[in-house]
Amino acid sequence: MEHMEDSQIVALYHNRDEQAITESSRKYGALCSRIANNILNSTEDAKECVNDTWFAAWRRIPPDQPLSLGAFLGRITRNLSISRWRSDHAKKRCRGMEVLLSELDECIPDPNNVEQAVERLELAKLLEQWLDSLPTEDSILFVRRYWYGEAVHALARECKRTPNQTAQKMMRLRKQLKQFLEQEGVCL
Repeated sequence: MEHMEDSQIVALYHNRDEQAITESSRKYGALCSRIANNILNSTEDAKECVNDTWFAAWRRIPPDQPLSLGAFLGRITRNLSISRWRSDHAKKRCRGMEVLLSELDECIPDPNNVEQAVERLELAKLLEQWLDSLPTEDSILFVRRYWYGEAVHALARECKRTPNQTAQKMMRLRKQLKQFLEQEGVCL
């Protein structure tokens, strides 16, 4: 079955047509499920976050007018999943997601310290600029690890490297990012 174009799905949201949710799920359900599963490591919790994604999209479109519906829905799923993970693990430690989030602590400033939305947009632009400067393989590896939350061992297997080699590669990329941001005047 052929998928609708993003603009057609967004138009359904604007028209308050519930078919928007069905089409979103059909086109982006697998992507959103993968993001949620990678973060939560629980099929049941991931399904709830994906369902919450459709509800959040329904509430936000309009007024939001996403240029990339997949990125918009993926970001909602990721944020909901991280919030769910933090809520579920507020009093206990869980190594997987804690490690993923802590790996970026030393090279990305705390969003609570960034006082204005403009500064966050500038940081996003700098991150995009840095990713564009990387070889394609490194850029994809970084995004898969830190956006999609994929495990190091899974990335290593696909890249035909050992998990240790992949972890070292990720550490070098984080150091490069930190140096780049410092050169650009970002306070870490």
